[in-house]
Amino acid sequence: MSKKYSRTTSDVLEFSEAINLIHKLEKAEEWKMSLFVAVSIFFGLRVSDTLSLTWEQILGKDEIVISEKKTKKIRKIRINTQLSAHILNCYEHIKPNKLSDPILISQKGTVFSVQRLNVLLKEWKVKYKLNVKNFSCHSLRKSFSREIFDKSGQNSEMALVMLSEILNHSSVKLTKIYIGLRQEEIDDAYDLLKF
Repeated sequence: MSKKYSRTTSDVLEFSEAINLIHKLEKAEEWKMSLFVAVSIFFGLRVSDTLSLTWEQILGKDEIVISEKKTKKIRKIRINTQLSAHILNCYEHIKPNKLSDPILISQKGTVFSVQRLNVLLKEWKVKYKLNVKNFSCHSLRKSFSREIFDKSGQNSEMALVMLSEILNHSSVKLTKIYIGLRQEEIDDAYDLLKF
């Protein structure tokens, strides 16, 4: 647990572990939380943008177009068929009042807070023995980022450029730091030395 008002860096949760978490939450009938993790790792949005999504934006759609809160930039996101099926399954179990409702409404009838979601993530880290040190909502965006980079061809400059554009980062250098690539390169340099 971090100290109050201190800044910690969120770590990446391996994509395969995130997928397993989605299934475990689904099996536990934690439909809203399963949906939260799924949408987070497949859209790569900041949590503020994820919390503003409504059912009518994502249900039965092939893509969504949003204006990011932080950057005010327009972002177009394709929804793959597996995620679309999961969204429908969650919708059928959650049974929201209206399609215009946000997808993540708490039992109190309000949209979940980032703080509450972070508490839940920390609980799941322990409960499901997740291999991630600093686990928060931002870890899910980083999981998306790292998976896109790894699947696009590791150490590929083009993959970094594409990911930088998807994340709306100001530079490729920032994206490298964001996904932890710069530190890996530095660590690898030390490993080149032999005794």
